[in-house]
Amino acid sequence: LEFRRVLFRSRGIMQRRHFLQGTAAAAVAAPAIARAQGKPVRVALGWINNVEYAGVWMGLENGYFKEEGLDVKTLPGGPNAPPPPVTVASGGAEIGYGNWLPYLDALARGNDFVLLAGTFPVSPLGILSLPAKPILKAADIVGKKILVQGPNERTAIDATLALNNLPKQWEPVPAGFSPEPLLAKAGDGYTAFGTNQAVTLEVKMNMVRGKDFFFTSFDSMGYRFYTNLVFVKREYLAANRPIVIGYLKGLTRGWMENAKDPSVAAKLCVNKYGADLGLDLKQQTRQNELQIGMLKNPSKPDLPLLTFDRETLAGPMYAAAKASGRENLPDIDKLVDFSVMQEVNAALKKG
Repeated sequence: LEFRRVLFRSRGIMQRRHFLQGTAAAAVAAPAIARAQGKPVRVALGWINNVEYAGVWMGLENGYFKEEGLDVKTLPGGPNAPPPPVTVASGGAEIGYGNWLPYLDALARGNDFVLLAGTFPVSPLGILSLPAKPILKAADIVGKKILVQGPNERTAIDATLALNNLPKQWEPVPAGFSPEPLLAKAGDGYTAFGTNQAVTLEVKMNMVRGKDFFFTSFDSMGYRFYTNLVFVKREYLAANRPIVIGYLKGLTRGWMENAKDPSVAAKLCVNKYGADLGLDLKQQTRQNELQIGMLKNPSKPDLPLLTFDRETLAGPMYAAAKASGRENLPDIDKLVDFSVMQEVNAALKKG
């Protein structure tokens, strides 16, 4: 599991329910957020419980969600778990984490979801290569044999070539989540995450990035998109806005706290939230160090954490979707409710 891409449950609730029952009259007159106290919120993650979700773990550990009156339960993803859009659509979770193209596909199938926040404005997805045949730019992909995990990675390569006006001439080779086939020279490149498999080569194999191997992100080649998108059903937001605001406040605080010391969340993953996954502390710490730098939008560095940039969405992200063959994209203001993070950020400023 340490080679995977991103990268990378209760007595308390009974006590809260007892408290609410004993103070029902006061709750009726209280603000909406107070009435949400003790409300269970299920969050469907896109992958296993690793440091990729450091903000969630810090929010849980430091009680940020509890302060908002929420009892947050995470549902881990992975190769044997349903995608978050499926879980949310079926009522198995209130909040989900998705990625750009699969999320658009879920909308195209008739799901009335709405995006609220984007964790990483810089995607860590890219291509690993070796010095003998380095892949440093989009043109270097042409004619190469690339090890890929699935359809999303194939789409990323095709879209990158299309965005750069290059022919879609490359040979896909099915691969798993370990970069070992690249080292065995089963391909010229390997789709990977700069925060995961590239870190594995550094940590486990003592290879030097930029010397013993190269990692070139799709983002640097023009294929740009936010990752770990936070979404809900539109009807859920309308009926439970205080709960959604509370979750995102706790999550934002979690990511802010995580930036102070990347080793803390890494230890939480290894020893608690992902204790049964065999995670490597050194790898998780290094992954967290790298992803902290990806929380800021390089074109809008002053934008608050988790907050979507309209221009990035309307520009490179929609261009990436169209390059992948997806048409009839929804209007930006129907796709995203920008007012949610605006309210979150305003509340956080007030303290």
